[in-house]
Amino acid sequence: MKYSISILILLLCSGTMFAQEKKANVALIDGVIIGGYADNGAFLNFTGPNVNFTSGESKFIIGLLPSLRFKEDKGTTKNSIIMPVLGAGLTYSYKYWAFQIPFYYTAKTATTNGKWNVGFGIGLRLNKLKKV
Repeated sequence: MKYSISILILLLCSGTMFAQEKKANVALIDGVIIGGYADNGAFLNFTGPNVNFTSGESKFIIGLLPSLRFKEDKGTTKNSIIMPVLGAGLTYSYKYWAFQIPFYYTAKTATTNGKWNVGFGIGLRLNKLKKV
């Protein structure tokens, strides 16, 4: 298992080891903002620390997703409707559109077990908007 993960990391990083051009690009805003659905609630998230691969207008990102969850709890004790959460997931963007499959963990409570929830989302790649 460790061997296959090491190979996957090397393959993902090997495309960025050699520069294709000598010009450095600096962006004040470089990220993705996504709105979506997971675990019977909505979320608004941003790409955080990640490993990414860029090819032309496409960008594939595997990383952490700092998010705001919008969900009303049912029951006698309730959390806030807006709650900060951290997820992890896969994001694919083409030009200024971004599509995402996030994974969020719901912690164990007195009545339910903890579990991972899969969602989906659509959003915008912010650094491409300034070039349009």
